[in-house]
Amino acid sequence: MSLALYRKYRPSIFADVIGQEHVTTPLSNALTSGNIHHAYLFSGPRGCGKTSSARIMARSLNCEKGPTPNPCGTCPSCKDLVANGPGSLDVIELDAATHGLVDDARDKVNILMVNSLFYLTVLIMVRFEL
Repeated sequence: MSLALYRKYRPSIFADVIGQEHVTTPLSNALTSGNIHHAYLFSGPRGCGKTSSARIMARSLNCEKGPTPNPCGTCPSCKDLVANGPGSLDVIELDAATHGLVDDARDKVNILMVNSLFYLTVLIMVRFEL
């Protein structure tokens, strides 16, 4: 079975994200200073790194050594959220194209902490105006 390039080459830390310094620098600074907000909105056109940045943020928040801008890569949370990893029950990705209504997304999210410090819902939103 073939693997999509965006899955095979998904960055694992903020330093690996190319061309998005205006996104990765403030997120790294927030993690370093401990000034973590209750919500982050990742928006933009398809392929700009929204999901990758959100997954790195999830790894950074739930790392055993964190919250840290540089996840260790060895703890269970880091291993679960790495590219091609098994995923985590504490990080849910919802595609807004499939789950377009707030009530639809709310129905899919059951807040049940399993292993992580933070519970994250990654809502992928891409909107095209014609």
